[in-house]
Amino acid sequence: MSDPRMTPRDHSVGAPLWLLAELTYRCPLQCPYCSNPLDFAAHRDELSTDEWIETMRQARAMGAVQLGFSGGEPLVRDDLEALVAEARQLGFYTNLITSGLGLDEARIVALREAGLDHIQISLQAGDAEVAAAVAGSPKAHAKKLAMARAVKSAGYPMVLNVVLHRHNIDDLDAIIALCDDLGADAVELANCQMYGWAQLNRAGLLPSRAQIEAAEATTARWRATLAARGRDMRLLFVVPDYHEDRPKACMGGWGAIFMTVAPDGTVLPCHSARDLPMRFPRVPEHSLAAIWYESAAFNRFRGDAWMPAPCRDCDERHQDHGGCRCQAYLLTGDLSATDPVCDRSPDHHLIEAARAEADGEARSLGELVSRNARESRVFCRG
Repeated sequence: MSDPRMTPRDHSVGAPLWLLAELTYRCPLQCPYCSNPLDFAAHRDELSTDEWIETMRQARAMGAVQLGFSGGEPLVRDDLEALVAEARQLGFYTNLITSGLGLDEARIVALREAGLDHIQISLQAGDAEVAAAVAGSPKAHAKKLAMARAVKSAGYPMVLNVVLHRHNIDDLDAIIALCDDLGADAVELANCQMYGWAQLNRAGLLPSRAQIEAAEATTARWRATLAARGRDMRLLFVVPDYHEDRPKACMGGWGAIFMTVAPDGTVLPCHSARDLPMRFPRVPEHSLAAIWYESAAFNRFRGDAWMPAPCRDCDERHQDHGGCRCQAYLLTGDLSATDPVCDRSPDHHLIEAARAEADGEARSLGELVSRNARESRVFCRG
């Protein structure tokens, strides 16, 4: 019997280039902006080592070249080194996206010997007290700084990711100074995007427009200062969608170049898509190729035939692909709606209302809902 979730292959669809392996939803931190699904506690199953290796082999055979290991916290998996070694054998460029917790000098050496190409460590703030309040751990900040230095000492470029939000963006000058002091080679100043736990906590996380403008000015000032010193530390400042008037080309388009495999093998077009009211196929129940090319889920928002007005008549539709499906659903309840970030959307007033809310008094850090299993169970179905 044919599977109703599968459709005939569209030969115009290209191969995936980027595979994000979400090895686990387990994590020692409790960041209130985590992009994991709100009901992550209901998803306890994890692919075995052999299942992950087979998944990577299939992705590589399809043409994927870049592989990110993430979570949760991927370091809680004891088989991480084995997975990295297999990825190197297959010819992937590999990136570990980590909080740094669970890392030490010996494990850095082991990962390097296994063939890991790149490590990205996240920081919550420049101030230890704010970092502790965000992460839910008083020791995490010092550990992160130590591991950032250890990664650099091991010969890796030091790449730091700082999630910016209402409660740390005003301290951006100190954050960049800290990254400079650590010897960072690249720093991604990524304003919090409103998915998962961040959407739940939006009223306490979204910065005001004035904060964004001040932060952009601080970043520009630091770029000039670094250039004058001959210091090669790249600063990437990512504005939150809610302060834009055009949607981003989300993941390069739905099912265009990027796929995520969740801990239990669910295959998604992005790491946030699990929040959508859709059925996504799993490995090993289906091959990655069948899921990518033939599944109803991956074909649903490819191209532009699905687009409503005003997208279907817009000359920018092949640039932004109608924006983000997750964002559209979270804001409007309609999977097919034009992303409300677009100022041509009939729902753009929702973004304007969020901006107005951000200009007012926000929730304190202590009022934010922490990402942990206890809170997650509130959202678990059944």
